[in-house]
Order: sequence, then structure tokens, then C-alpha cells
Amino acid sequence: MTEPEIKTKVVGSYPIPSWLSTNPSTPTLRDAIMVVLKTQELAGIDLISDGELSRFDVSHPQTNGMIDYFIRPMGGISSTITREDLANFAAEQRMGFRTQPAGVVESAVTEGTLNLPSDWQFFKGLSSASMMFTFTAPYMLARTLIDRHYGDIRQLTMDIAEVLRKQVESIDAPVIQMDEAHLTGHAEDAEWAHEPFNHALSGIRGEKSLHLCFGNYGGQSIQKGYWKDLMPFLNKLDVDHLVLEFARRGYDELDAFKELKPETKLGVGVVDIKDNEVESTDIIAKRIENAVNVLGMERIKWVHPDCGFWMLPRSVADRKMAALVAGRDAYLGS
Repeated sequence: MTEPEIKTKVVGSYPIPSWLSTNPSTPTLRDAIMVVLKTQELAGIDLISDGELSRFDVSHPQTNGMIDYFIRPMGGISSTITREDLANFAAEQRMGFRTQPAGVVESAVTEGTLNLPSDWQFFKGLSSASMMFTFTAPYMLARTLIDRHYGDIRQLTMDIAEVLRKQVESIDAPVIQMDEAHLTGHAEDAEWAHEPFNHALSGIRGEKSLHLCFGNYGGQSIQKGYWKDLMPFLNKLDVDHLVLEFARRGYDELDAFKELKPETKLGVGVVDIKDNEVESTDIIAKRIENAVNVLGMERIKWVHPDCGFWMLPRSVADRKMAALVAGRDAYLGS
């Protein structure tokens, strides 16, 4: 079967089914992942994910997420947080969506008991569709920590990148996507952040993807900034395609991507995950048409939601996925 010229994908997360939270166990987790995979298949999504449910901890469901799942198993990081640590973290005013750090770095960061390959093995055989694996970028993870060991954010970020590189090199997913939702608001760090990003990405055997957004917590953006400020950073990345937020922000910034190096393909967000209203087929098609008119079909290779679906009701997420595919198909068929 011939692949479409523009493919659809999800960003990663999916709402946790209520019955999994009510009865958490390994068998029900497997069942939930199968449901999430099949839901995406039925919607017609070209590249699906496990909904990031492999991060679900059946013993402590409240600890799941984009940060703690990765940080807590790592060596060299303590979960014991003092009142002074809380005060220091609050004084930095970098993580408005977190009231406390994910941990305290007390010695050199190591893999510890982190085992991402095991999580990939848990769900890779549950669907015959093309699947991706996702993980959080080293910069975002580093910025959630109190550092008592390095005294250098660059070295801390690089050591976390090395941990992640070792992990992903054992994962044979056709696409592996790294997620970053903090650097977008701190372009001053982009002058050096490409080095740990590229180091972590270098472990990927398949297609390398990077998702960047301006945050999503409680339906709100967390970071403020502009894509044009990150263009030098993006052009230093060794990545196959980008997955970027646009639907909520609008498409005036598309012009900036004319400066993006041609070998990097672009994924454009055409579904707003901060709004429960489900986009029409026509709206999705017009958003794709606009992006192609500005940047060309040779650049736009993916369309997707702005971010993950985890904060939406399942019924809304499912209909938005169906709308995404219908809009893509309408555009390509026009």
C-alpha cells in the first residue's frame, strides 16, 4: 500500500481509562494499552503510540507523567526533598506547573533502574501498525531538579542525555520521539542545548523525531516565546522530523520555517488539544493547505495534534483523531 504524502501521527499521551485507574494491575494495563492502540488504528492514524500508558505505575498511579517516570529510577538522584530545597526551587521561578522538584542530584547521574527498553517490549507486539516510542528530553528533566553535585546545568543535562542515549539504543521502534516543553520559553539556553539533545538522539536506530511545544497543563500554555528564536537551535539538530505546536498559536509563524535546513521535515499541529471542541474536516484540511502553501509539500510531511491528549476526555480525544485523519484525507484528495 502506498503511503500518503502527508502522514498522521499522535504526539504520544492518551487519557488514562477510568477502569485502569480503578483496578490497576499488569493485566488491566496491557488491556488498556491494547484498547488505546486499537482506537488509533480505527481512527486511521498512520503512526500510533501506546498512549504513554507504559509509564503507568500499577502501585502508584499518581506518580505517572512526563518527568517523574524518568527521574525517579535514575541513580545519583534522591527523592528526599527538604524545606530548603522547596524554597530554592520556588525561587528559580522556572516551573510554574510544579510546586516541588522531581528530585535532588547528590552524585553523578546514572541509569539506575530506569528500563525504557522493557516498556517498549511490553507493548511492541500488541499491534501490527507502525508504532513509535516517546521519551522526555534531557533539558526538561534537568530543569526539574535541584543540583547539589554538578554546579553546571550543561554537564547535568549532558549526563542525563547519556543515560537516555543508552536506553533508546536498545529500542527498535521505527520512530522514536523526544519531547521538550520547557526550552521553548528559555531560548537563551538553546545556544548550548543542541549538544545534549543530539547526544540523546544519537542512540536512536530508527527515525528521529523531536516534539516541541509551549506546555500544556490544565489546558493552559506554560511557556512564552517564538519559533523564530529557536531557529538556530533547530538547524543544529540531527533530527529527521519536528513535531510542533501551531493550532492553538495560529500559523503566522510558519514563515520562520523557511530558514529551517531542508533535510529536516516538519510536522504541523492542526488539532488544538487545549479546547474540547472537535475541529471539522474542513478546518483541518484548510490548516494543512495553508501550511503547504507557505512551506511546500516537500517540507510538510506530518500532521498531528499540538500536544498529547492526556488532559482531554477520551470521547473528545477519539473524535479529534478521527477529524485529523478525515481532514488530511480531504486535503490530499482535493
